[in-house]
Amino acid sequence: MIDNEGYRANVGIVLTNNKKQVLLAKRFQQEAWQLPQGGIDEDETDVDALYRELSEEIGLSSDNVLILAKTPKWLRYKIPNNFIRRTNNRTCIGQKQVWFLLKLNSDEDNIRLDTHSEIEFDDWKWVDYWQPIDSVIDFKRPIYEDMLKALAPVLFDNQHKIPNQYSRPLKCSAILL
Repeated sequence: MIDNEGYRANVGIVLTNNKKQVLLAKRFQQEAWQLPQGGIDEDETDVDALYRELSEEIGLSSDNVLILAKTPKWLRYKIPNNFIRRTNNRTCIGQKQVWFLLKLNSDEDNIRLDTHSEIEFDDWKWVDYWQPIDSVIDFKRPIYEDMLKALAPVLFDNQHKIPNQYSRPLKCSAILL
């Protein structure tokens, strides 16, 4: 779904474990790391899209996770011109994302990257909560920073400190689910 401004509706997934680490995934046959994310189809709610993407990208079902929170509004980023895919349909100039904070409530052996015909990732690892900001491609860093700052109070029960290098003002806070 691309809106009138050219932004594609998307869900993002922050999957955490018992150590409050997050799952960071490596794009298929690339050296690019990111958090799982994917588009929202026209007939889907954001939660429907979340569970579909969770299954397609990392092989987990709704039974494997607990939804803790989500960002309350769309977080947007523009795609640099050299990354824009031009098609006969409307051109997507960026993404607008709602991010979900999930807790893995099953064994991590259930994480499978090869359950869908279109494999998105070929490796994954647990990392420190803030590491995805520094691991993702440059143009996504402000969104990752805003989103992780918004979700951190939920995961860490307000007992956290935002690292000094991420001093931009917070643009939103999380909604508990």
